[in-house]
Amino acid sequence: MKPEKDVLGLTRSNKNHYKAKSPNKNKMNRNNKKKSMVMTWRRKKAAAPVEEITAVRRLFLTCKEVFSNCGSGVVPFEDKIQQLRGVLDNMKPEDVGLTPTMPYFRPIAGPENESSPRIMYLPLHECEQFSIAIFCLPPSGVIPLHNHPGMTVFSKLLFGTMHIKSYDWVVDAPMKDSKTRLAKLKMDSTLTAPCNASILYPEDGGNMHRFTAKTACAVLDVLGPPYCNGEGRHCTYFLEFPLDKSHQEDDVLRGQVEREGHAWLQERDDNPEDLNVVGALYGGPKVED
Repeated sequence: MKPEKDVLGLTRSNKNHYKAKSPNKNKMNRNNKKKSMVMTWRRKKAAAPVEEITAVRRLFLTCKEVFSNCGSGVVPFEDKIQQLRGVLDNMKPEDVGLTPTMPYFRPIAGPENESSPRIMYLPLHECEQFSIAIFCLPPSGVIPLHNHPGMTVFSKLLFGTMHIKSYDWVVDAPMKDSKTRLAKLKMDSTLTAPCNASILYPEDGGNMHRFTAKTACAVLDVLGPPYCNGEGRHCTYFLEFPLDKSHQEDDVLRGQVEREGHAWLQERDDNPEDLNVVGALYGGPKVED
């Protein structure tokens, strides 16, 4: 019968060999375990869900980029304009928490001397570079003809049908009087959502415009920079008078205007009687951090 040490298969030399190799083997096992834990942690970290940015947050961040180096009368570069327009074109009413059935869009008559239903104004953000806001218009709601001095303006009709009429000044045309200038018609059309955003510029694109709601409408506006009386960007409202070429008073044009599409625009008082806009809190998805 073999000695017990041979049955176990561990001679003295084998025992010494086992004892000598055990620490390295344990160390290798520990290292492998650590590597496995690191790899598992990395897999879990990589698999963690990434919080998706909301549409209104994307709009805010894009505006920060587009208007970062702009100011009064400064138009963003064309690629930046198209970048912001692309974001607006894809925006939907639900992105800002609106539906046509909300109370904002129900006709509420103002005082008897106000001819337009009440319009709700929802500010989302305003800083020195830009502002974001929504106009909620009930059927027949009107935002009177007004200007945007030194601004680049993006308007996105989120839902509804709206008529837009806009003008640009006729450069170097003589004034009719101290408050009346000649303007050229830029747009006289009805838009129905979904549609792309419209853009106006400090000197063209329809800087003076009027909105008339045919149905309940929501308009998302981006102004860069926003109105600021201290910096000369005061909102002025206008009355329009068609040209009467048979009337002697239009001789002031000296034959410069021979075709349709022009009108006299006269500055109005600071508070037009048909302006019926009321501010309200924005309750949609969060805009800022």
